[in-house]
Amino acid sequence: MMQSLYTASTGMLSMQTQIDTTANNIANVNTIGFKKSRAEFADLMYKVMEYAGTSTSDVSKSPTGIEAGLGSRPTAINKIFSEGSLKQTDNQLDIAVTGRGFFKLELPDGTEVYSRNGAFKIDANGIVVNSDGYKMVPEIVIPPDATNISIGTDGTVTVVQTGQTQATQIGKLSLTNFVNPAGLHSMGDNLYIETDSSGQPVEGTPGSDGLGVIRQGFVELSNVELVVELTDLITGQRAYDSNSKVITTSDEMLQTVNGLKR
Repeated sequence: MMQSLYTASTGMLSMQTQIDTTANNIANVNTIGFKKSRAEFADLMYKVMEYAGTSTSDVSKSPTGIEAGLGSRPTAINKIFSEGSLKQTDNQLDIAVTGRGFFKLELPDGTEVYSRNGAFKIDANGIVVNSDGYKMVPEIVIPPDATNISIGTDGTVTVVQTGQTQATQIGKLSLTNFVNPAGLHSMGDNLYIETDSSGQPVEGTPGSDGLGVIRQGFVELSNVELVVELTDLITGQRAYDSNSKVITTSDEMLQTVNGLKR
């Protein structure tokens, strides 16, 4: 059987992975805080028919050898944590991070997760939560009579209550960073959870220790660039078509061999 059939099939599978990754990026082009992914590939092992340096005579050696590649395989889908553009909303509970860092949230079972989505809300108890109702850590409780909420670049949260003119501090936001953010596990819903590859979470005050600063009244948009993604989609499709053409050509060659007669 011709090896090219199997080699081209690995190329088709690799390109399918790239197209799937690109499709997910495009689908989330308007998802707040979304971080795009990039598929990465490597060549497979080689079938060696002659090693480089093999003696061809008493005084000469093969300069290159004979090696036939056996295709490609996906090695990683890397999450890119570059910053997205900021969009002004003027919503007092919309906050964005300029620089490194994640908001820490707590799931109902107590699991701590992390997100770049700063579109927060207030629940029935005045607790600041995300769109799914997960509490921010540390917990921030907004008084029911608060008429104005202010969040400083260092995460300090102050409110002005009914009948008062002076602002009162009610809490302070923190940010969490990781040595290798690309090693975080994506849970969906704009949430990440730490893994052995991400390293331990390092919590700190916004604007210090390499952490970004807080911008109130803004949200961070997806970092997906449509022009780049559509270009990747086209190149992935063309590569997929080319690999399928190799399979068709190999099949036609096999038909020719099968049709040989004495």
